[in-house]
Amino acid sequence: MQLIECQALTKLYGGASGVQVRALDGVDFTVSEGEFCAVTGPSGSGKSTLLHLLGALERPTHGNVFFQGHNLADYRDNQLSVLRRRRFGFVFQAYNLVQELTAYENMLLPVMLDAAKPDFHHIAYLTEVLGIGDRLNHLPGALSGGQQQRVAIARALANKPAVLFADEPTGNLDGASGREVLALLKQMNAELGITLVLVTHDLSIAEQADRIVRLSDGRLLPEACRQRDGQP
Repeated sequence: MQLIECQALTKLYGGASGVQVRALDGVDFTVSEGEFCAVTGPSGSGKSTLLHLLGALERPTHGNVFFQGHNLADYRDNQLSVLRRRRFGFVFQAYNLVQELTAYENMLLPVMLDAAKPDFHHIAYLTEVLGIGDRLNHLPGALSGGQQQRVAIARALANKPAVLFADEPTGNLDGASGREVLALLKQMNAELGITLVLVTHDLSIAEQADRIVRLSDGRLLPEACRQRDGQP
């Protein structure tokens, strides 16, 4: 079932000289429920901009994003905040943990912000699968990069989102830690059925996805959206 659709998605930014920069230029594509979709391309191709628009972190200059058939252009800013908090999860290259909170408190933060009751069974599952049970009482400064990213993943999944957006989630990690984090993201996609949209410049990571979307200069390349096995 189709979960996300973008139509003629365009994003313009004002340049330093007053010249507009076209970060995205008329992008059309869809993401299916439960899919692992990788968005790849060179630096400056529009990958992160696309993720920010799909995740309602920014609004497009032109075009529309639909989530479960609803046009995000119809949402007020406070409604988008609620949508992001309840239906979307985000993992970034920078872990973005609150340094004054323990790993466990960071995990529960989105649930607390939503004034909801945590699903402790789900939290325990995440803690076990992500292998951070012995680090819950530690502040982020006492955790390795890989451990901090695992906590960030747990935080993103604490509210049981429909889709997880990951922007270069292995970018700050060494090779072994990066492979572990990617394996965990794939496991969450498979076991929890969470749709995964992952931005990466690393083709070896992108090739592990169900589908690859390639961007260049803000546009989809002609061979974009091929299946991992090479079939259309």
